Amino acid sequence: MSCATPHAVRVIRARVATLACDVVPQPLRFKNKKRSITTRKIAVEPHTWHVLIVEDDQRLAELTSDYLQNHGLRVSIEGDGALAAARIIAEQPDLVILDLMLPGEDGFSICRRVRDRYDGPILMLTARTDDTDHIEGLDTGADDFVCKPVHPRVLLARIKALLRRSEAPQVPAAELRRLVFGPLVVDNALREAWLREQSIELTGAEFDLLWLLVANAGRTLSREEIFTALRGVGYDGQDRSIDVRISRIRPKIGDDPIHPRLIKTVRSKGYLFVPEAAQDMSGHVFSG
Repeated sequence: MSCATPHAVRVIRARVATLACDVVPQPLRFKNKKRSITTRKIAVEPHTWHVLIVEDDQRLAELTSDYLQNHGLRVSIEGDGALAAARIIAEQPDLVILDLMLPGEDGFSICRRVRDRYDGPILMLTARTDDTDHIEGLDTGADDFVCKPVHPRVLLARIKALLRRSEAPQVPAAELRRLVFGPLVVDNALREAWLREQSIELTGAEFDLLWLLVANAGRTLSREEIFTALRGVGYDGQDRSIDVRISRIRPKIGDDPIHPRLIKTVRSKGYLFVPEAAQDMSGHVFSG
């Protein structure tokens, strides 16, 4: 058998090298890897709600924190009432769970002090079932009031409902509007209300309730409808928080708290905002 010439050997080696490059496309594999890494770098992390628990019972606070964290929330704990107000204002959590009885400063006082510098929802907790505590808690600016002990699932449902409400300013632009009833102006885009061009001080929960009523002017809303719309849960037949808020809203919008004409109580049915009653306040009623 004859041997290949040196020239033929060189040609064969060159062809083998070319085939090897075709079989292992290194540049293409490198580009795919690089593109994958770039995609991961620009991925946007979803927002994680931050809940601040103000509770001096450390075991209860930690159990609650563990449960909420297991359901995707970020949780901080403060056990000293004297430090709670400053921490709420500094951290601006998405929601505050505030115990009523605390060392250093009680929940009522804390709620009053932070309300002009913290707009997030406040869920107040208490072991007492006295209606007076519920009313005072709502009067000081709390958005919801829950009696202990409370089932974790119920607490989580209340928290989620309050967080949904706190997102109200982010509704689509097409749904934002302003309603005007004589001297009363309610603006859902700005989440503000005015009476005779003077700003009305309303808590977030009070505004939500007022807007629900004026947006359904002339129609009686049952407590069941109100609770479902504002909290995402049904009415239990005992919660008086809506009644308390109505009593607080009436004088703020120029209604008579003793003989109301703008927000009327319809016995055994619910509440009704009467747009015609605003005619006596300025002589005209219109919406825009």
